[in-house]
Amino acid sequence: MIRFASAVFALLVISCVVTPCSAQQTDRPEANRQQELKVLGEVADLALLPPVLNTDPEPKYEVANLAYGMTIGIERTPKGRLFAAWIGGEDGPKAYMLVAKSDDDGQTWSEPLLVIDGRASHLPLPRSVIVGNLWIDPLGRLWVFFDQTMNHFDGRGGLWFTRCDDPDADTLVWTEPKRIWHGSMLNKPTVLENGEWVIFAQLLQSNGFGPFSVGLFPELEPMRGANLLVSTDQGETWTYRGGVKMPQPDWMEHRAIERNDGSLWMLTRTRVGPMLSISDDKGRTWSEPTLPPQIKHPAARFHLRKLASGKWLLVKHGPKIDQHQGRSQLTAWLSDDEGQSWYGGLMLDERKGVSYPDGFQAPDGSIYISYDWERSKKGHILLAKFTEADVAAGKLVSEGSKLRQPIMVPGKLNPAE
Repeated sequence: MIRFASAVFALLVISCVVTPCSAQQTDRPEANRQQELKVLGEVADLALLPPVLNTDPEPKYEVANLAYGMTIGIERTPKGRLFAAWIGGEDGPKAYMLVAKSDDDGQTWSEPLLVIDGRASHLPLPRSVIVGNLWIDPLGRLWVFFDQTMNHFDGRGGLWFTRCDDPDADTLVWTEPKRIWHGSMLNKPTVLENGEWVIFAQLLQSNGFGPFSVGLFPELEPMRGANLLVSTDQGETWTYRGGVKMPQPDWMEHRAIERNDGSLWMLTRTRVGPMLSISDDKGRTWSEPTLPPQIKHPAARFHLRKLASGKWLLVKHGPKIDQHQGRSQLTAWLSDDEGQSWYGGLMLDERKGVSYPDGFQAPDGSIYISYDWERSKKGHILLAKFTEADVAAGKLVSEGSKLRQPIMVPGKLNPAE
């Protein structure tokens, strides 16, 4: 446990050691610098403390009192209950996660029923809970993945989860938070044909943000990039398998689909758009990343998955598969040749400021996608429900399909009413 004196001293470290006054720093004895870095490392270790799960959130977390919304993910339980998660506060050090549910197919939503907030006024630097996803595993359990880190990214991060083993129950019970690995994840896990469960874990190709840019964790350098964690015991344990570094790295936000020949086809976010890598050994090694010739998309999250029909779904920005105008014109596309070509182009939301799609496919074939709109100015979390036929037609042709359905609008609980 970090002593109060160390925390106070960390403030001095932040103000005069890892700031632009580096000329003064180089004049100090090496012993002083090592002590300063040691204390900064102790500050980073604050992110290793398990967060408290808030299952009875105070009024400040009610939708009426929120002002920011960045979507994280959406999921459906075996009996049809929907869960949605989003980030409050900001996309930065003041972030925290909220989870709500719907028992009427997304027509109305509860107030946040679970909040994970690592912030504390006594800390020398902000501790944020940011990014992650929701996932219903093959056993019907709901996983809430999240990243707890200091100051947005301390060079190590931390991929954590809590799980509800009966998400259809009237009273939801959550497991104690558990740290799986370093880094974080943004896209849902997948299950391979051989039964292995795979998490797409990113470890940013950066030493850290702000004071942590000095680089406290050089031992993690070989694992920086887009990585795979694998479980062979239904999520009891997870093992690092392999990864790939990206040219022009950004937030990775990667996801792979297993092709019919057993290889993995993976897209990863970079500053120049998504890049494609292939693994022929279940994620241990990867081909050199290249820009896929068909897909043009900004430095932003996409959604990629294999549908029950065998077709692939890609949700991206732009009115054409090879065009985009930044974070606008969120569209859905299909491929029936394992990503070689794409067709359809259902416009989910044409407005500027739409981003971060995530989704699932229901047993009846319906596809649900959550995303946010103007997360900083308006903070809307929205839902699109559609079918493969809608995507192929480029318009809604199926009964029950709907676009721009509100999940959360700050200041209103159920804005559809």
